[in-house]
Amino acid sequence: MGLNVSYIQTSIFWEDKEKNLELYSEKIDSIGKKTDVIILPEMFTTGFSMDPDYFAEEMNGNSVSWMREQAAKKDALIIGSLIIKEEFKYYNRLLAVFPNGDILHYDKRHLFTLAGEHRVYSDGKKRLVFDFRGWKICPLICYDLRFPVWSRNTENFDLLIFVANWPERRRFAWNQLLIARAIENMCYTIGVNRIGYDGNKVNHSGDSVVLDYFGHSMTENNSNKEEVRTITLLKDPMKKARNKLQFLNDQDNFTV
Repeated sequence: MGLNVSYIQTSIFWEDKEKNLELYSEKIDSIGKKTDVIILPEMFTTGFSMDPDYFAEEMNGNSVSWMREQAAKKDALIIGSLIIKEEFKYYNRLLAVFPNGDILHYDKRHLFTLAGEHRVYSDGKKRLVFDFRGWKICPLICYDLRFPVWSRNTENFDLLIFVANWPERRRFAWNQLLIARAIENMCYTIGVNRIGYDGNKVNHSGDSVVLDYFGHSMTENNSNKEEVRTITLLKDPMKKARNKLQFLNDQDNFTV
């Protein structure tokens, strides 16, 4: 069973929702192949902003409506994170928007204290794992990548996704940790990162990648390049590898 997955690696206009929605509309329109999943970076409408008072939206906001429109138009699942306000709290919230308009969400668990994210956003408490077109998917956000217990494949998911604004100066960690998550969880792993400088003069090199269940890259190097890519994932070879090696069956049992 194949799943066509597209990701968009591009720069982000700093704290300018209108320009970013226009940009991502153009990028999504440029996807020529039939695709099932479209992945956007973390905080794709603003960049990694610590000013939620100015840029947060509620779940009925314009950016969420835009995601619904794009999902319906492309008949695809759209994944990306936004600044969301709910019950007087702010969240770095990943939305999984289905073609029929349904929405599931995941609030970032590990807030990036080095940038003060924990001072302005509330952390999430629950991981999200869901089924789509015969695939079980677990989407996480940026800094979550450093915490393998939170990424642990206890629910037999097929695809692990990280959306990010990961700085270029720590790109070695980004590349190595994604490989580690793919190997230890024996699942396809996708990291989608932005490129370019943000409003804090932090540069991002992208390095978005699709890895197979052994940690091998299925995409060529794309550092600092704008890119829209679609790749087909196949479930049967992954299932055969899992059945042969049985690594996931030997996991330690514990809960977070």
